[in-house]
Amino acid sequence: MHAPALPSAVLALTGLAKSVPGGRRLFAGLDLDVAPGEIIAIMGESGIGKSTLLNLIAGLDTGDAGTIAIAGTDLAGLDDDGRTVLRRDHIGFVFQAFHILPHLTLAQNIALPLVLAHAPGPPALAAATAMLAKVGLDGRGGDYPAQLSGGELQRIAIARALVHRPALILADEPTGNLDPETAERILALLLSEARASGAAAVIVTHSERAAAVADRVLVLGPAGLTLRTDG
Repeated sequence: MHAPALPSAVLALTGLAKSVPGGRRLFAGLDLDVAPGEIIAIMGESGIGKSTLLNLIAGLDTGDAGTIAIAGTDLAGLDDDGRTVLRRDHIGFVFQAFHILPHLTLAQNIALPLVLAHAPGPPALAAATAMLAKVGLDGRGGDYPAQLSGGELQRIAIARALVHRPALILADEPTGNLDPETAERILALLLSEARASGAAAVIVTHSERAAAVADRVLVLGPAGLTLRTDG
């Protein structure tokens, strides 16, 4: 008996459409396949729906039409609990607003995806400590979010998104609060982690520096995604 074939795309979007309350269409007919290890940058005008697209992919919002499949699983076939489990097991999300929990230490925040997946406490904290070093915050695991700057909180959010080695990394302006040197380091980390684990990454960004690390740069507009071919 042969094992089932693995999906060739970590993420597959087909005919995706979304409007906002009041009827204004953000986009329609959106198609996209993202292969394991591929880095995609999505750019476009403010308000065009880039963050909304990430929320749709993560199952935090629903589209008006079309399908979204992650690692071969169609989101439409999952209830709320199923989507929560899929996010927990397969997605790392870097939110623009961080969403770091203020009552947890930095190490506990980073370890949260592992704890939610029922990983034992000591290995989870060890993995979180290793990620702290990777994002340049070695030795800060016992600190609390209130002690950090915006740029440092962004690094914690990125460490939390990567710690469980997800199949799909979704990042909303991951370098928006970082100085150029730290941004370079974080982009290199995102790239290396994705390559090492075979993860796909979709990065929403206004930054040309961030777009430069991508395998493809796509521009979101009302008619969907178009490939950017200029530099």
